[in-house]
Amino acid sequence: MREPTFLILTALAAEPTHGYGVIRAVEQLSEGDVVLRPGTLYGALDRLTEQGLVELDREEAVDGRLRRYYRLTSDGAAALAEQVARLRRHADAAERGLGGLGNLGLAQ
Repeated sequence: MREPTFLILTALAAEPTHGYGVIRAVEQLSEGDVVLRPGTLYGALDRLTEQGLVELDREEAVDGRLRRYYRLTSDGAAALAEQVARLRRHADAAERGLGGLGNLGLAQ
């Protein structure tokens, strides 16, 4: 799973969110490292919807414009949990490897 996809799913994990809310959440979650453009986000949301990981929660009109809220599906939550576990295993392996570098002053 690519980082933007992971962050989009993470942004939707807590509650249904509209597109601009997802863009802001991804930027916050990544501490500014990932900034999604609207076209990129909506393309990703379409793909994630086709994959059954995200679905449209509701639509509402705000200032004459339609705002769509998306939510994580149960399959999306399972995929996100699987990715979190995979990344945790990789991070643990990296920390163990860095532990062997303590004599070089690189490990904390």
